[in-house]
Amino acid sequence: MNKRTPGIFNLAVVVAALGYFVDIYDLLLFTVVKKESMLQVGSTESSILADSSKVINWQMIGLLLGGIFWGMLGDKKGRLSVLFGSIVLYSVANFFTAYVHTVDQYALWRFAAGLGLAGELGAGITLVSELLPKEKRGIGTSLVAGVGIMGAVAAYFTYQFTKDWRLCYKIGGGLGIILLVLRISVAESGMFLGLKKQSVQKGNFFMFFTNARRFRKYMMAILIGLPTWFVVGILVNQSDRFAKSMFGSTSLDSGRSIMFAYAAISIADFISGILCQWLQSRKKGLLVFYILCVLSGILFFSSLNNNNTSMYLFCAMLGFSTGFWAIFVTMAAEQFGTNLRATAATTAPNMVRGALPLLNLIFLNLLQKSWGWTMIRSGIATGILVMLISFVALYFTEETYHKDMDYVEL
Repeated sequence: MNKRTPGIFNLAVVVAALGYFVDIYDLLLFTVVKKESMLQVGSTESSILADSSKVINWQMIGLLLGGIFWGMLGDKKGRLSVLFGSIVLYSVANFFTAYVHTVDQYALWRFAAGLGLAGELGAGITLVSELLPKEKRGIGTSLVAGVGIMGAVAAYFTYQFTKDWRLCYKIGGGLGIILLVLRISVAESGMFLGLKKQSVQKGNFFMFFTNARRFRKYMMAILIGLPTWFVVGILVNQSDRFAKSMFGSTSLDSGRSIMFAYAAISIADFISGILCQWLQSRKKGLLVFYILCVLSGILFFSSLNNNNTSMYLFCAMLGFSTGFWAIFVTMAAEQFGTNLRATAATTAPNMVRGALPLLNLIFLNLLQKSWGWTMIRSGIATGILVMLISFVALYFTEETYHKDMDYVEL
């Protein structure tokens, strides 16, 4: 009798999707509640930009460090260990965030939340990729990303409904605890269970740097994801400042821009799996989204973007063009053997998230403060740099669509 292969709507996919939903809800909540929450913890109108940058940077540092920790743990102890531990940490951090009263306390608990959030997506994508057959795994991971990205939309409307940023963080913590109960019934990856019997190095992060071919694959796996956080972290997140600079608007709501962008990203993530399935290629699917990203960026900085409505529209278009998060993380998982897969799939997206402070350093500190460029000119230059790096990385990235994942790195 043939063994029945799991369907794309099995429990692991559903739980991974809901886990990523809570992850994105929490990750983007700060951006949605930024102004009100910062003013209530001691910031002023003149210091809010610097204080909020401090909080978000500490959250991103947490993501970067947490990605390494949870990735290694996922390959050493199992995918489910990471799913359990990460949700406990960021749920606790959410509850404590609701009671902060100073900027430093806020930064501390967002750092802790970042540490917890770092494990969610990589472990979920790794588990789904290993459980599903290769002809279904692209669709499965797209479902995880598509459902998960809607967490940003939920964060926006939760705040619009409650108008209480502290309650929003408590809700995030509560969602995490509910999710923890659901995870009890999820089975561990069969590939990982088989790996436990083998005497090979597991979850050794430094293995990415001890072999030239493996190092090149790892760097390409990270660099192909750069456009996502340039678009979200700079263009969409600071759309209110771009609106003021480009057409003098002082009424644009950057939280609404994020909501429109992430709604579009969610739709695109669903489409990305189908597109790669049709093209029979991850790289060709990614190339399509890169081209859309360039075109959307041109429209964003064009004279057509001259009012709040057009800004929201172009933010949605930019969001759609970066709806390749599922392709990006799936490719990171597919690039490496079972003993390094969780480490790769967990660290790669968090390295991209962690690159945001570096991109901000180029965009704000170097181009605007040091070189005296305008915000618009700096945004265009940073965007060109990011896309050039990403196109080169895509060219040198291995095609993984048909790849068998049941092997180890030696």
